[in-house]
Amino acid sequence: MQIGVESSRSVENKRIFVVGEDEIDRAVLQFMLQDENETHDLPTLDAAFAKAREWKPDLLLLGLDVVKASGAGVLREIASSLPGARILIVTEAADDPLAQACLTSGAHGLLARPFRVETVRGKVDQMLGRGATDFMPATLLGSPAIQ
Repeated sequence: MQIGVESSRSVENKRIFVVGEDEIDRAVLQFMLQDENETHDLPTLDAAFAKAREWKPDLLLLGLDVVKASGAGVLREIASSLPGARILIVTEAADDPLAQACLTSGAHGLLARPFRVETVRGKVDQMLGRGATDFMPATLLGSPAIQ
């Protein structure tokens, strides 16, 4: 089912990896993004690196749990292993100290809960260098939930 999909984006073929331990977050984010992007749900960073050997991602949605388990140095590892890929940290709250530290350690942005289709797609579009979609109110792009 395609919800508010702009047809030019559905064939643009931007590749997104959703990586993290939380299976529900991964499934929800994949569902929200799969209509306009080639979206892959991966439970570990090792699985993402393995998949990236054949299919390089444009954007990596990385659960904060991965950073907690591996340390902030994991962001440098991602940057060197996946050059050109942007990193968006998926977090419970945008003001989480570790999430904020990720921004100074190489992450390009934060995606905080609660997840809404419009806010998730808006933030992903922003990270991929796309303009806002016609169906998305501009006020959502400045929402604290998608900083």
